[in-house]
Amino acid sequence: MLKRPFDKSKLPSRHVTEGPARAPHRSYYYAMGLSETEIHQPFIGVATCWNEAAPCNISLNRQAQAVKLGVKAQGGTPREFTTITVTDGIAMGHEGMRSSLASREAITDSVELTMRGHCYDAIVGLAGCDKSLPGMMMAMVRLNVPSVFIYGGSILPGRLNGKDVTVQDVFEAVGQHQAGNLSTCELEKLEAVACPSAGACGGQFTANTMACVSEAIGLALPNSSGAPAPYESRDQYAEASGQAVMHLIEKNILARDIVTRKSLENAARVVACTGGSTNAGLHLPAIAHEAGIDFDLDDVCAIFRDTPYFVDLKPGGAYVAKDLYEAGGVPVVMKELRKAGLIHEDCMTVTGESIGVEIDKVTREADGRVIHPVSTPITKTGGVVGLKGNVAPEGAIVKVAGMSEAEQVFTGPARVFECEEDAFQAVRNREYKEGEVIVIRNEGPAGGPGMREMLATTAALSGQGMGKKVALITDGRFSGATRGFCVGHVGPEAAHGGPIALLKDGDVITLNAIEGTISVDLSDEELASRKAAWSGPRETIYAAGALWKYAQLVGATNKGAVTHPGGKAEKHAYMDL
Repeated sequence: MLKRPFDKSKLPSRHVTEGPARAPHRSYYYAMGLSETEIHQPFIGVATCWNEAAPCNISLNRQAQAVKLGVKAQGGTPREFTTITVTDGIAMGHEGMRSSLASREAITDSVELTMRGHCYDAIVGLAGCDKSLPGMMMAMVRLNVPSVFIYGGSILPGRLNGKDVTVQDVFEAVGQHQAGNLSTCELEKLEAVACPSAGACGGQFTANTMACVSEAIGLALPNSSGAPAPYESRDQYAEASGQAVMHLIEKNILARDIVTRKSLENAARVVACTGGSTNAGLHLPAIAHEAGIDFDLDDVCAIFRDTPYFVDLKPGGAYVAKDLYEAGGVPVVMKELRKAGLIHEDCMTVTGESIGVEIDKVTREADGRVIHPVSTPITKTGGVVGLKGNVAPEGAIVKVAGMSEAEQVFTGPARVFECEEDAFQAVRNREYKEGEVIVIRNEGPAGGPGMREMLATTAALSGQGMGKKVALITDGRFSGATRGFCVGHVGPEAAHGGPIALLKDGDVITLNAIEGTISVDLSDEELASRKAAWSGPRETIYAAGALWKYAQLVGATNKGAVTHPGGKAEKHAYMDL
């Protein structure tokens, strides 16, 4: 397609490029090598989370160059910038994990500030790690500019003894090593081969879950999330994404034309049927919040409850993201969902066509191995379910993918820990009993602060062979790689005086993922009495800095753990300024 002139009279970048008063501004662009023509074209923010923190992000810089080629080919001027990421795999199991969820807000805020400060007209956002995907999509919806998201791609699986291995296997191997069932030499062999390339964790953990969401919600080009990071074909998707954003400007299709209540429901369907991460129950409400849409944990879980689980991915299943891509990816998954009448087909996508039209183009069918037919699912309900009851009046969430029905009901006495470190130490020392419900509290968004993931503890339990013999509940989070009866997002959190703050050792807790309940065998009167005697939230060591600020601002988990009033409170549109 030939380049065409764009009318900049209504685009934000006119404030920095048009008219005699902007001569000083233009001089800066000349200083960076832009031509007069380029200065007067639309400015496209190409935002990446590139850094050297982890393999998830290391290839984003390369892919951004391909995006810029696509933007230039369609008459736009790309302006690349970066934001932070905190990588959960490296932050996991220590104090660094407190920074993870807070980084989602920092990513969104920094992308917003960069776009506003430089008056960019549209955005192509590239992300790789868990929080950077929702963070980037939240910024798009908050700004409500023409937006295209592209995932950096997954890591290739490692190979050991003829089998695929992932970082999840390494976390669980730590538990086996602690239990004396794996030698240090064997552990070192595994760690050396588990992560053989650039890319985000390969199972249906949080990064790949949110990558699937980006396609299902319509913000990413069809099938763009599937190819592993090392594949050169990623560059073709990146270039196409750069071209796509220019078409969106031309058609005036904005992020909130794409992210609607219906498209959020489509995204939740894809999470459920792929056995995706419980963290989607946090991130989908947060994305909705930016658009001013009420879509909380209850809404997400209602969709999870009546969506069949039919995509066999780790950690509950057998396959990784590369396998899903080779089986046809998210487009084939959505085609199966449509067969069951579970997709809103009229939702707009970044192609400029509806999701229904895009599904019409899909010629492949479910392979019966990675993607089962929706008519013969692995289980009839989603791989992730919501729980509610007197322990969690605002709800909780658990991943049941890979669990039998018998394993989805658990009753046992509570073993209460005031933080993750105490629980991990007890697990390492085998200071717990089969049949107990391990309670880890004070790990919510405000109480942590930061709502840490508990993968080190849950993986240690699995490694000790106890993953199915105990249950675990927390007001913190779980990694998408967690398996076993592990209930997260218990709300209200302990720091906000939720019932989890009132539990004592020996209280009998019943978890029922089939019925969606989480209860403790205590009367309302007893809970009220304990609440009256409660001494208030535990004091943390974070009395200053970013985590203190986050703890002051963060809201309820069931509404996405967000830190500002959201789209409903807006008094202006960025594009109109």
